[in-house]
Amino acid sequence: MLTDALVSELDAFLLELNHASAGVILPLFRGDHGIENKSAKGDYDPVTAADKGAEAEIRRLISQRYPHHGVIGEEYGEDRPDAEFVWVLDPVDGTRAFVAGLPVWTTLIALRHEGRPVLGSIGQPFLGEIFMGGPGGARLVDRSGERALKVRKGVTLGQAIIATTDSEGCFDGAELGAWRQVRAAARLARMGCDAYAYAMVALGTLDLVLESGLKSWDVEAAVPVIEGAGGLITDWRGEPIGRHGGQMAIAGDRAVLDEALVALRRAAK
Repeated sequence: MLTDALVSELDAFLLELNHASAGVILPLFRGDHGIENKSAKGDYDPVTAADKGAEAEIRRLISQRYPHHGVIGEEYGEDRPDAEFVWVLDPVDGTRAFVAGLPVWTTLIALRHEGRPVLGSIGQPFLGEIFMGGPGGARLVDRSGERALKVRKGVTLGQAIIATTDSEGCFDGAELGAWRQVRAAARLARMGCDAYAYAMVALGTLDLVLESGLKSWDVEAAVPVIEGAGGLITDWRGEPIGRHGGQMAIAGDRAVLDEALVALRRAAK
């Protein structure tokens, strides 16, 4: 059972995991990454010592504190994925940004309860920011303390600031056409921010993020953060985002999402 007391305990542990992973990652940022290419297709899909070391440390702490919990991680796979509580980890989301020395990579940690993400965090330790979400709402924890997160409302697509990671590299032909249609209607578009863009929707500085080809560890941490800040996260049909990722739309305002879905539904999978 997920009581208020247990939520509070797990929320505190989620913060602890962020600090512990930061201790592994930060000494390697803009330093000796220990880069490997994990792609078997001939393209470039980097993984670093930070990715592996941070996930190993998070897993160690979870097994120590909650040995009955399951874990799903990008680097080390699944362990009891059908448990009542399952942690979903992406230790360095935005590894390409990490390798390039750009502080828009994040650490994504989610906690599922009975298959649904109930707690999530988007951490950017170089900037000293942890965006937290849960049943009580969403908040930013940074060097100045804590404050509530709230998405921007009352925005149309024509007024919106939108983002995606890499339109040319991540979208197929139909998806790219949908992105271009949405981008043409929006006020401003930014690329290359990875999951840090999700946090900016929760902060109220971005209005819409579109992505495709995502895995569960790319998605689940964002759900409690965005919903806790009053935003929406769906697939490209406007349905709740699935546990296995795929296409994703994150919006602060329903009007922005509804306008974008006119184009997105034609490329929905």
